[in-house]
Amino acid sequence: MIPASPSLGAASNRRGALFMVLAMACFALEDASLKAATAHVPPAIAIMGFGLLGMAGFALIALSRGERPLPRLTGGLMLRSGIELCGRLFYSLALAFTGLGLTSAILQATPLVVVAGAVVVFGEKVGWRRWLAIAVGLSGVMLVLRPTGDGMDMAAIFAVLGMLGFAGRDLATRAAPLTVTNAQLGVLGMTVLFVAGLVVQLAARTPLVLPGPLPAAQIALTALFGVAAYAALTVAMRTGEVSVVTPFRYTRLVFALILAALMFGEVPDAWMIAGCVLIVGSGLFTLARGRRMV
Repeated sequence: MIPASPSLGAASNRRGALFMVLAMACFALEDASLKAATAHVPPAIAIMGFGLLGMAGFALIALSRGERPLPRLTGGLMLRSGIELCGRLFYSLALAFTGLGLTSAILQATPLVVVAGAVVVFGEKVGWRRWLAIAVGLSGVMLVLRPTGDGMDMAAIFAVLGMLGFAGRDLATRAAPLTVTNAQLGVLGMTVLFVAGLVVQLAARTPLVLPGPLPAAQIALTALFGVAAYAALTVAMRTGEVSVVTPFRYTRLVFALILAALMFGEVPDAWMIAGCVLIVGSGLFTLARGRRMV
């Protein structure tokens, strides 16, 4: 067998990195569109609409590939879906009630929590350097939150709970059968998102109203960007080397901060910038150390 030339490998990595950046831009636009919609309709309505349209989008992708939209539910998938329910619920509430930049910054700590969780759940070995990086990254989260003597803003706590839920989902993904496709996981995720919105709606006990033209368009854009982000992410992970492509996930924070400033007038202060640097720097270091341990 003739090995691939270095130029071909470099081209694949560049293409994978490009699609990863595109995916992160779409994820940031998804978050911004959802937040914009919640300015006109209750969060529950926006979340349910996003879930329904997202389900339809991922189901069409699955059908176009000759797959069943919904896989057979197993204990592992049920566990994953339950944890994802918490993550999506709290993350969506954070987008509705607090800043886009703050919510996105806290989300970047997810890989650090996943590494720590893998030690507890799967008994993986983590050296002192990565433990130190995790501690530094979590201190960055505290800088972003900036707790005072009066405590932390409850809306910001939603962002932390959402991040923890997504970290738990990523850990629980290992319990999902390998035969479940990405599109099927997308259908399940959007179904969970719809259920999360329904939970909020039932808890609020407010009348169910249909969104007007503007919020309906914003919700539709949220679903469109979400499905596009998934498609670009899939291409990225299947094209380039994982170790090269994965660090570009952190570009999501850059896009989120730009959109937060342009759309919502959010200007990060020195504390938030410092916290973002610690979170992203710790995450990149952890990724690099993880590759060296393989």
